Amino acid sequence: MERVNETYGIKAVVSDIATEGFPKIFNEEVVEGVRNFHASIKGYQATPLVRLDELSKELGVSRIYVKDESYRFGLNAFKSLGGTFAIAKFLCEKLGVDIHDVDFEYFKSQEIKEKIKDIVFVTATDGNHGRGIAWAATQLGCKSVVYLPKGSAQRRVDAIIEAGAEAYVTELNYDDAVRLATQKGEENGWYLIQDTGFEGYEKIPNWISQGYITMADEALDQLKLDGIQIPTHVFLQAGVGAMAGGVLGYYVNKFKGNHPTTVIVEPEQAACIYKSALAGDGKPHNVTGDLNTIMAGLACGEPNTVTWEILRDFAKAYVSCPDYVSANGVRILGNSIGQDKKIISGESGSVGVGLLSLLMVKPELEELKNDLGLNENSVVLFFNTEGDTDPENYKKIVHEGKNPSIF
Repeated sequence: MERVNETYGIKAVVSDIATEGFPKIFNEEVVEGVRNFHASIKGYQATPLVRLDELSKELGVSRIYVKDESYRFGLNAFKSLGGTFAIAKFLCEKLGVDIHDVDFEYFKSQEIKEKIKDIVFVTATDGNHGRGIAWAATQLGCKSVVYLPKGSAQRRVDAIIEAGAEAYVTELNYDDAVRLATQKGEENGWYLIQDTGFEGYEKIPNWISQGYITMADEALDQLKLDGIQIPTHVFLQAGVGAMAGGVLGYYVNKFKGNHPTTVIVEPEQAACIYKSALAGDGKPHNVTGDLNTIMAGLACGEPNTVTWEILRDFAKAYVSCPDYVSANGVRILGNSIGQDKKIISGESGSVGVGLLSLLMVKPELEELKNDLGLNENSVVLFFNTEGDTDPENYKKIVHEGKNPSIF
């Protein structure tokens, strides 16, 4: 069922949720292995779960929680979770060991570093994933090469170089940059660590999605400390869908038959998950073109084939949003109400909050709000997946009103 609101430019597909068939790659054994590995990394600590009581009152829901990943390993984004775990799994296969038997420090021993020092990892990124791969590779004494799509913010490029990688901005969109990285890897004997799954390349994207379990599991632990066993709703932003599929896949396994109502949110110019859901044939569908959006981390036109089926079967709605929705979210989180804590959120991390702010107060969106069961009893969880990774654009949104509301 499609909902299109011409007033606010929001498009949504609302679907039935599967009650059978659970994605086993996100089971409890995997969760334990992932969290134990991340906990072994120097500097690891759970990122904050911020409760926004004043915003909850203003929007008319019971509680709003934001898992703030801008604190993760000092990298200002969540992507290092997937990258470090995937690289560790890859190296374990190379070395013939089980990841359950080693920790991050194992790979940093002189003996192991000597064995892996000539390995070169390659990837394509909008910024955050590439920085995470560069950081992990450098920590382990390996090299990395990162390709970025055209228009990438200079600060994101600089951050990747500072993390230890070679970085190249291409004249390609994200998906073509992935193809370039794949080609360069084949030509040079480099190893592709990419969060986009495609035919013949699914194992490593699986590992990356598994790496995101850590933040999803941390959030549940933190909610329990606040007396909440399970949120009623989770808003997950999607690029290729690796993070959204990983978090949703874990919650489906955790709460079999009773997982939170999950809303997938995308930029309208790169809404490949929405387009795939709209097609109704169960297959992933691509979006082409420049994929121009302020939500650079979500500017992906081709769904991850690994996680698409999880999103297809277990999400309740798929929503395409204009850029102003994300900009509103940036401003809402950055200008807290009353005693609520200020959250610095980048454009890709804020779009879910921006959407909720419209759903709860605009009569024209009431039908979609009701479809999702959002009301005064709702406990809503968001993941702020990045801080101000493009400080100049962040300032333009917050200080200068870039991408203003259309109402």
